[in-house]
Amino acid sequence: QGDVIQALAHEGGLPSTLWAGPEQISRSMKRGEQPIQGTVRHDPVSLRLGFSSNDLGYLIELGLPSKSASMFSLDPEIKLERIWHGERLRPSTTVVERRGPVVRFRNDDDDWIIAESNLSGFDSAMNRHADPRHAPEIFALRDRVRGWRFYDHFRTDSEAPARLSQIGTRTPVLSNDGRDVAAAIQTIYEIGDSEAVAAAVKDAFPGSRLRVASSGGRFTLRMEQRGLLRPLDAAELSDGTLRYILWIAVLLTPRPPELMVLNEPETSLHPDLLAPLRRLIGRAARETQVVVVAHEPQLVGTDSGTKSHRGIGRAADSFRARQRP
Repeated sequence: QGDVIQALAHEGGLPSTLWAGPEQISRSMKRGEQPIQGTVRHDPVSLRLGFSSNDLGYLIELGLPSKSASMFSLDPEIKLERIWHGERLRPSTTVVERRGPVVRFRNDDDDWIIAESNLSGFDSAMNRHADPRHAPEIFALRDRVRGWRFYDHFRTDSEAPARLSQIGTRTPVLSNDGRDVAAAIQTIYEIGDSEAVAAAVKDAFPGSRLRVASSGGRFTLRMEQRGLLRPLDAAELSDGTLRYILWIAVLLTPRPPELMVLNEPETSLHPDLLAPLRRLIGRAARETQVVVVAHEPQLVGTDSGTKSHRGIGRAADSFRARQRP
């Protein structure tokens, strides 16, 4: 999105991403003879992020800026960017390279062409040079990454956007704050898998049914539950019930992305809802790559026997292993 510097700043800046221990782990530390404690840093500080796929990969490296009188001297700078073909980064497969202020492309004759020599440290080549004709790799990669979806801590308080009626328009992708959940559910009913929505609701709340009411073009969620004489509006639903419905809208989207990341989806859910949520995630994982960050063992359990759930379980076990002292 072009705001990597701002995103880091909101999370505490570059120092918040750094390992708090020593730069080098000695043999005596590995044997437990010496405590693992932080020391004064001597090596250059940098943060590298990236990914690779079958066709394209991307790397960005951020570091501390050189000394200056600017009031933005705490902002990290983009030191390096690379785009390459294939799964592994090699000099022969690199097609775009940015080092400091210089950006260069590899042309069809395998020669390097300098596209810019004074790119600012806070600007990314992904945004400044996304040209479908001269730099198709950057354009394709940027468009691809922008299609990824990240969902983190839906609000469910009394003033949460998901509880309020909203103007209803076709919504194949739920917004990050869940404000258009009623429109998203109705969109699934009309162009997606309406039976999957009904099954997900009954899996979590037997005898219940979810529907969308419209008044003057504004949509509101309503839920019919066994034993109640009238349906409950979104404003009346419990935090856990509303959050589960939000995850239904996310995971049953009629337009699955290439990558979907869910951060702690178990938050405020009743333990009885974790198994239905796990089945929802497993269903979505058949069509898209799903990464789940979770702390609830029941959510990452492997009792379902499906490949996707086993993958979630292995990722959680690996994460826990890395957190051990």
